[in-house]
Amino acid sequence: MAHARLRSAATPESAGLRAPELAALTEEIDALPLRGWCAGAVVLAGRGRYVALEHATGWAVRYASYDPESGGGVELPREQWQPVTPDTRFDLASLTKLFTALAAMQQCERGALELDRAAAGYVPEFGAHGKAHITVRQLLTHTSGLRPELPFYERPSDPLTLLWDERPVTAPGSTYAYSDLNLIALQQVLERLTGRGLDTLVREGITEPLGMRRTTYGPVPPESAAATEDQRRPWAKADRGMLRGTVHDENAWALGGVAGHAGLFATAADLAVLCRTLLTGGAYGPARVLTASSVARLLAPPGLGFAVDQPWFMGELAGARSEGRAAGHTGFTGTSLVLDPVTDTFLILLANTVHPVRRPPDNGPRAAAATRLARSVQEGPGVRGRSAP
Repeated sequence: MAHARLRSAATPESAGLRAPELAALTEEIDALPLRGWCAGAVVLAGRGRYVALEHATGWAVRYASYDPESGGGVELPREQWQPVTPDTRFDLASLTKLFTALAAMQQCERGALELDRAAAGYVPEFGAHGKAHITVRQLLTHTSGLRPELPFYERPSDPLTLLWDERPVTAPGSTYAYSDLNLIALQQVLERLTGRGLDTLVREGITEPLGMRRTTYGPVPPESAAATEDQRRPWAKADRGMLRGTVHDENAWALGGVAGHAGLFATAADLAVLCRTLLTGGAYGPARVLTASSVARLLAPPGLGFAVDQPWFMGELAGARSEGRAAGHTGFTGTSLVLDPVTDTFLILLANTVHPVRRPPDNGPRAAAATRLARSVQEGPGVRGRSAP
């Protein structure tokens, strides 16, 4: 059975959402570049098969460099500033982990991958130094015991030896500790298992079937992308200059731009397709990329690759109203995605908060945007935004 594709709502109310709350959300997003949270942003909100809000604000590129002496950005001439549009691609950073998780579940459906088998059963060298019993599930749930990251960027000629030589800092399975290493390790499992690159698995298994044509690993044409950071030491981990269309994450860069934890670029509209696919149990239009049972496993607490019920970035979309089922992720560059199966809503916020330089994290705008969407949800029978596919 084909599932209806997303369409723009004639009015927010036709999507089962309240217009005043979405208008307030738009105003709050417009304020973000003015207050310095980001250079530019795109917000997209919807319910059911309707996109009720898609709004771009600010600048895809504004700065030529960062000046550490003044602590501010060196602006380009005003005529060279380039605005964000709905078609602007953003460096997704850790939202890439969601695609790696989907690719893993696809291999589980084929019977090629087992969640409770040791990752070393697929990649023997990973099992050294106390990692022999870390399971694929523990990689997806961040309970492997591995530290958050390793300096792959300091060994670009052979970065994975650092992962093979790493020891867990806590007993595998004992503690939750978010780690990029988990999804980098899962990438090695998937590539060894299939004999194909993760970029190919994502493209052929997810983005092409779903028609997500603007979601790819980089590099992407610079003019299509929001700029990120003037990456220089000591504030960055490598000296690469102003980045635009090239992955921001230094470890993903050291791994050739294709990594399990970072590297994808996408538009908000493409990510809305991903949200709709998950909310319909793995299908969009004529394509099915996962079974409903696999989607349920991804999104069931504590989540496989997905974060579940996290008010710190989901605001009031998390908690009692969603019955603890809201799921999503954030990315270091200023990206976030949340979907709520209970209210059938989804929210994407893409921003370049690291342009022209990285700054202390502030998740307040993410949570505030999700709260606006939660408060916009209309209740009662006959709400068209929740109509069946």
